[in-house]
Amino acid sequence: MRRREWLKATGTLAGGTVLPATLAGGESRAGLVVETLHLELRHTWTTTMSSSETRDTVLVRYRRDGVEGLGEGAPIVRYGEDAARARAALEDLADLVEEADPWLLEKVLGKAFARLEHQYAARAALDIALHDWRGRKLGMPLHRLLGLDPADAPLTTFSIGIDSPEMTRQKVREAAEFPVLKIKVGLDSDEDTIAAVREVTDKPLRVDVNEGWKDRETAVRKIEWLAARGVELVEQPMPAAMLEETGWVRERVDVPLFADEACGRAHDIPRLSGVYDGVNIKLDKSGGIREGLRMIHTARACDLGVMLGCMISSSVSTTAAAHLSPLVDYADLDGHLLIANDPWSGVEVREGRLTLPDRPGLGLISRDRPR
Repeated sequence: MRRREWLKATGTLAGGTVLPATLAGGESRAGLVVETLHLELRHTWTTTMSSSETRDTVLVRYRRDGVEGLGEGAPIVRYGEDAARARAALEDLADLVEEADPWLLEKVLGKAFARLEHQYAARAALDIALHDWRGRKLGMPLHRLLGLDPADAPLTTFSIGIDSPEMTRQKVREAAEFPVLKIKVGLDSDEDTIAAVREVTDKPLRVDVNEGWKDRETAVRKIEWLAARGVELVEQPMPAAMLEETGWVRERVDVPLFADEACGRAHDIPRLSGVYDGVNIKLDKSGGIREGLRMIHTARACDLGVMLGCMISSSVSTTAAAHLSPLVDYADLDGHLLIANDPWSGVEVREGRLTLPDRPGLGLISRDRPR
C-alpha cells in the first residue's frame, strides 16, 4: 500500500492528519499530527482591530522514539493568516518532517520554513514542537537546554481588552493579583477606559494602542494624558508604516514606546532603532523559538528594550515563550489566562511572576492525563 493510500485509509485523530509512529518490525519512525484548537474566551476580547469570543490556533504533535513534542501557533488575521490554511500548510510538510533528523534543527526548520512562506503561526507550531521533543528526549527543561536561569523570569502583565466602563472595572477587579496591567486602547473611548481602570486601582499600567492613533498630534496629546495617570509604557501608538511620524512623537514624550505590529522578524529590528525604545516579540509573529531568540539578540545589539508578548492561545504557546523570558525586560504572557478551556497547564503565574516548569521540554501537563 502506498503511503498516501495508507493515510487515507487510517483517517484522522482529533481533527488532525496522523502519520505512522512505527514501521513494521518495531523500527522507530517520526509521526506528525496537525489539529485545530478551538479556544473559548472568558470575556469578549476587543481591540482596535477586532472583537471575538473564540479563537482558533493550530497545534502540532511531533512523535518519534516514543516521545511526543507539542507546538502551537496562533494565526494573526492582520497578516492574512488563519488556522485552516496554517493546518493545511503543515499537513503538506508531512513527508519532509517524517524523513528529517530532529537533532539537525537548523536544517529541518530551514527546509520547512522555505515551504511555509507567510505562514508564521504554522512555523511557530512546528518549531515549538521540535524544541519540546528535543527537551523531552533529553529529559531536560527547555530553559535549561537554552542555558537560562528560570529565577530571572520577569513579572507578566495581565491584559484588559476594550470594553464598557462597567466591564472594564469588573475585569480589573478580577486581575487583582497582578501588580501591573496592560490596557487596550486606541479608540475614542480611551479616556473613559483609563478612568474606569483608575476607579478600581492605582497600580502601574502599560497600554497597547494596536496602531489606533492615526496622526502624530493626537498621539502626543494622548500619551501625555496617559503619563499623568501612571502609564509607564505605550505599545504601537501609530500604524506600523508610520515610522517617521512615530519618531516625531518619541522626541516629544517621556514614556517609552514599544513596537508591536511594526516588528515581525529579526530583519525588521534595525530600522526601528531611534524610532522606538523597544520591541514586542511574539513567537506567533516571528515563527517560533529559533527566530524569537534571534530577535532578542538583534534587539539587544540595537540597544532596544525587549518585551515578550503572545496572542490568545493555550498554555502550549505561552509556556514556550515563557522559557525565553529570562532574557527580556518585560513580559506579557497571559494569553492562556484569557481562555476558559485550556487543555494543558504549563507556566504558572504567581502574583504576576512567571514560574517556569522544571519538567522536560516545555513541561506541559495535560489536564486530562500527565504527559
